[in-house]
Amino acid sequence: MSELDHQANLLGAFALAVADRAGAAMASAGNPTAAAALSALLHFLDRPSIDQLRRVLGLTPSGAVRLVDRLADAGLVTRGAGSDGRSRSVALTPEGRAAAERLSGARASTLRDALGALSPSERSTLDGLIGKVMAGIVQEKDGGAWICRLCDLAACGRDVGSCPTANAAVAKYGAEVVRRDL
Repeated sequence: MSELDHQANLLGAFALAVADRAGAAMASAGNPTAAAALSALLHFLDRPSIDQLRRVLGLTPSGAVRLVDRLADAGLVTRGAGSDGRSRSVALTPEGRAAAERLSGARASTLRDALGALSPSERSTLDGLIGKVMAGIVQEKDGGAWICRLCDLAACGRDVGSCPTANAAVAKYGAEVVRRDL
């Protein structure tokens, strides 16, 4: 086995372990897509249309409508008028905001715990390395759900230009990153 195969395999095991832990921490949302929707609505989508939410989550139009129906039935979101007469917007209810904050906190705690064995210097090195890997993923990605759909955009430094994923998207698409004051 080559060194690269070993490193790739280790990365895969690490990614799976972190995803399993984060998924367990967010299980109260019912499913990963619902958790991603609540997180996106909390952190960066401000009363998006159902179509905007669909594109962030990588869902079909009917899948997005069903998801919003389930979240509305659970009292977590409300629908409102969209930007035109044909669209509907989605917003968190107070209960939905509380649920999204709990999910975000559980995710953050799980991810911090995963880094607990590293020194501050090692975490800094890892930050740079993961940033390079994420930038490469953005360069190769074509369509589907947004990479940042579960991110806390304040934690990643997007608003100050230190998010490697957002910076790679700017480089790839040649456009300004849409920012929201948090």
